[in-house]
Amino acid sequence: MSDDAHRIESLDVLRRTVGDGPPGVELKINETLDEFAIAFIERSPFLVLSTSNKDGLLDASPKGDGPGFVLVESDRSLVIPDRPGNGLAMGHLNVLENPRVGLLFLIPGTNETLRVNGCAELTRNPALLERLAARGKPAVLAIRVEIEECFFHCGKAFIRSNLWQPEQWGERHRVSFGNMIAKKIEADESVARKIDESIEEDYRTGL
Repeated sequence: MSDDAHRIESLDVLRRTVGDGPPGVELKINETLDEFAIAFIERSPFLVLSTSNKDGLLDASPKGDGPGFVLVESDRSLVIPDRPGNGLAMGHLNVLENPRVGLLFLIPGTNETLRVNGCAELTRNPALLERLAARGKPAVLAIRVEIEECFFHCGKAFIRSNLWQPEQWGERHRVSFGNMIAKKIEADESVARKIDESIEEDYRTGL
């Protein structure tokens, strides 16, 4: 912990700082998916999955595919397909140790987001993986989430950040894994270039 003399350490101080929210704000929180949440999930091509291991170490992992890639099994259960990745499987390892997860669904151009919290399990049920197929390939595995809490989050963060305003984006930034790895292993630029070319090839053929 820091030695910040203004560190907030009590609920009373926190509430005096951020307030209690408008009357009735708790009414937006549901224990199941309602028709509005289901419609949002069916249009969403992207989510962030937050997990934690048994020691509380956290991970947030992006998941994305065509709109509606997440299967709504019922108002209490949804299933996220997992596609080929880098093999680190940090979120999956966390789920095995601690099933509690948080999801944040996004729709491009929409300022509001959908937050879903619950408990997850991993499955490799062949019929389900085939049902979740994309680009002619079944899902590698699936993450089923039993829902405990669901609510929409207001759009202020997206409005403040101008996230959906292309004229505010500036010059496109490219992340070079090749440069990062080459620096760690003290390799030259040609190695960095080969690594980046390999990653770009995987982007084209490994989805």
